[in-house]
Amino acid sequence: EVQLVESGGGLVQAGGSLRLSCAASGATLDDYGIAWFRQVPGKEREGVSCISSDDGSTHYSNSVKGRFTMSSDNAKNTVYLQMNSLKPEDTAVYYCAVGSDAAEAMGVVYLLGDIHWGQGTQVTVSS
Repeated sequence: EVQLVESGGGLVQAGGSLRLSCAASGATLDDYGIAWFRQVPGKEREGVSCISSDDGSTHYSNSVKGRFTMSSDNAKNTVYLQMNSLKPEDTAVYYCAVGSDAAEAMGVVYLLGDIHWGQGTQVTVSS
């Protein structure tokens, strides 16, 4: 079974940048659709970016498009989320997850199939 470990979260001022990493073990990430989600206490988990297992295309939610960049390193079995121009409303616990495929529709990122989650990493953006 795939296991996912996120890292790279922390405290940053508004306008700053962070890069999150998600290292996988137990399976090859290239076989899955992969996504980054975030969650604020009391709110639903929101998908922010994904890589499709079908064609490797990358998609973003409307809230992060133009500021966040998702990438993968197959040799390291790791995906990244480069977050630039951070805003206080980006504050959340960020999770990576895999499923049978990942997609975006009308600005909403989602995963399909049996989903495996990492433990999450906290990102806090101060104003």
